Amino acid sequence: MKHFINLKDISARDLREIISDAKKRKKSRNKLNTLEVDKGAPLRGKLLIQMFEKASSRTRISFYLAIKQLGGGTLTLRSNELHLGQGGESIADTAKILSTYGDGFMLRTDSDTKVENFKKYLTIPIINGLSPSSHPTQVLSDIFTVEEIKKKPISKLNICWIGDSNNVLDSLIAASVKFSFKLNIGCPKKFEPGKEVRNWVKENKKKIYIYNDAKKAAYGADVIFSDKVISLNDKVNKRKKLLSFKKFKIDKKLMSYAKKNCIFLHCLPRGNEVSNEIFLGKKSHVWLQALNRVHVQKSILLYCFGKLR
Repeated sequence: MKHFINLKDISARDLREIISDAKKRKKSRNKLNTLEVDKGAPLRGKLLIQMFEKASSRTRISFYLAIKQLGGGTLTLRSNELHLGQGGESIADTAKILSTYGDGFMLRTDSDTKVENFKKYLTIPIINGLSPSSHPTQVLSDIFTVEEIKKKPISKLNICWIGDSNNVLDSLIAASVKFSFKLNIGCPKKFEPGKEVRNWVKENKKKIYIYNDAKKAAYGADVIFSDKVISLNDKVNKRKKLLSFKKFKIDKKLMSYAKKNCIFLHCLPRGNEVSNEIFLGKKSHVWLQALNRVHVQKSILLYCFGKLR
């Protein structure tokens, strides 16, 4: 049994094996319809329980499709539908029940501590569908998408992030260490990555490059990533924050500093951090990026169940 909580805690070899498996699985589904099961139905009879404490579109739908295409089933819960949310049941007791009924647990939460506590008491694998410090399923899928489009290992590409320092960026930073790619980060001084993640990079004898000038960050990039500047539960002065990011909007002018064949990716939902011209233009691959989450999450499930081929 293996958990999938943070890219920092998973070996580079295992992460590469997940991506390799996802590539094979996507290719083998060329002629299959959405709910047709993969050959061999590797997770036949398995139940994935999903719990959402935060709103979700892509994570919810992609995990539903992932387990279905592997031959298993899914049950989706909200925390306020459980005694955990309404009746004060302990995480330990809830974890015991989940382990009794299900074979895997995917949690999307506003608490890193909750993820760790569930891990402590579950006897089934837990997958982090998003927490305040990590969005590992998103970023691993993004690496898959980059390599699919660019047709080369991400280690040979210059990656750029323009935007806020959040859980997606933290996972992208972890990925830059695991996959050894150059990562430029463009953000206002006040919104730079935290000390903990920067120290972790140093401890692993790697570097990330932080610029308070979007043009410098974007220079020579093969890929530019972004995310919504104002997230759903952002407890800040939103007007002031948006003003801080005024010079970090991804538009045609900013993209001109990147390589001519640079692509744009965004984990969605979007705000005004990117122009329509870029988001809906030829350099944008956001819809493929969203689709690929199904393929990569299938391989993550197989990794957790010890069935990677």
